[in-house]
Amino acid sequence: MNRASIPVNWLPQYNYKDYEKWEGDWELIHGIPFSMSPSPKRKHQLYGRRFMRLMEDALLSKGSSCTCEVYYELDWIVDENTIVRPDIMIVCGEFEEDFLRFPPTLILEIGSDRTRLKDRNIKFTLYQSNGVKYYVMADIEKNNIEIFMLKDNYYQEVNTTSFQLTASCTIELNLETIWQ
Repeated sequence: MNRASIPVNWLPQYNYKDYEKWEGDWELIHGIPFSMSPSPKRKHQLYGRRFMRLMEDALLSKGSSCTCEVYYELDWIVDENTIVRPDIMIVCGEFEEDFLRFPPTLILEIGSDRTRLKDRNIKFTLYQSNGVKYYVMADIEKNNIEIFMLKDNYYQEVNTTSFQLTASCTIELNLETIWQ
């Protein structure tokens, strides 16, 4: 039997209790572990910092009318078999733990050769099916950004700089300034 013919249900399945014990950086998607090593390269971190600063500045400009926060590489526990760590997310809603248990409003993933397939397929479907309103994919090699908005439970690509995070909080993000 070749590897391609091994049924997925024959693969070991893991859950949050297993995940808590692992050393290093991992994501767990539908019970399948994904290593996040090695750490993101220097260019990835540079652009991650630029995106975060842009988002934080936009949120701060709204003052107290917007209670959303920006997080970098915070675990989102989707369910007991799925824990992901998006590059950047905007979270609107209160939580006390050091991880998130509800969908963030916006997720930005910075693509790399190592993660591009997972970001475009597995995470795209995961974020869509769990109600993440905006999914932004940045390709720092091509200076390209794709923005998807959840409409009728499906992502549709949109060309916008305006993100309505909550009923009372809309921010403007000129994402093209990241490349300057």
